[in-house]
Amino acid sequence: MSSAYHVQTTVSGRYLVDEPACKGPFRLLVGFHGYGQVAEDELVLLDRMTGSRDWLCCAVEALHPFYSRNGTVGACWMTDRDRERMIEENVRYVDAVIADLQGSYSLEGTLVYHGFSQGTAMASRAALLGSHEASAVMLIGGDIPREITRLERMSRVHIARGKRDRIYTDKLFERDISRLAQRCVPAVQYSFPGGHEADEAYLVAAGKFLSESAGGDS
Repeated sequence: MSSAYHVQTTVSGRYLVDEPACKGPFRLLVGFHGYGQVAEDELVLLDRMTGSRDWLCCAVEALHPFYSRNGTVGACWMTDRDRERMIEENVRYVDAVIADLQGSYSLEGTLVYHGFSQGTAMASRAALLGSHEASAVMLIGGDIPREITRLERMSRVHIARGKRDRIYTDKLFERDISRLAQRCVPAVQYSFPGGHEADEAYLVAAGKFLSESAGGDS
């Protein structure tokens, strides 16, 4: 009979940073891409948000790359295999990225997490399970992990869904809104005409929330 074992090893993670033209200290916006995407995809999204130009924007890439059917490289945050272990390792990974940024840049303390699709789970877990306190969390096209019940550490939440999104359904959207309300977490809900992607309307609404998270002066 076969037995399964685990061994700890060192794997290098990859993240991208877009530094503002202005001088620091900077507010920090950290984003997590969707399934099959890479850090470049998320960084483009962050940079397109209204008001993000004065933030240090960081896009973290998932640790598990793969080739898609068309031969392009994408990455995945986790699967159901060894789920609890993967969650713990991913949270440690994000903590390490934040610590690295703190050692490399002048930061003023404001930290906002952003997640798209599969990345919403990472943004949620980073805020709720990580070592660094989040000022706000922004979620689009993906749900808050069900196993997490204490949502208060999310501080403030911007939660968005495209009305034609068949992956993040209206039922899941309403469930997440209800969960946040039950835990008295201040939340801004936003629905836009598109599907499973961020459109221009979302970028403007997200930028407004980002500005409010910075005290309205970004």
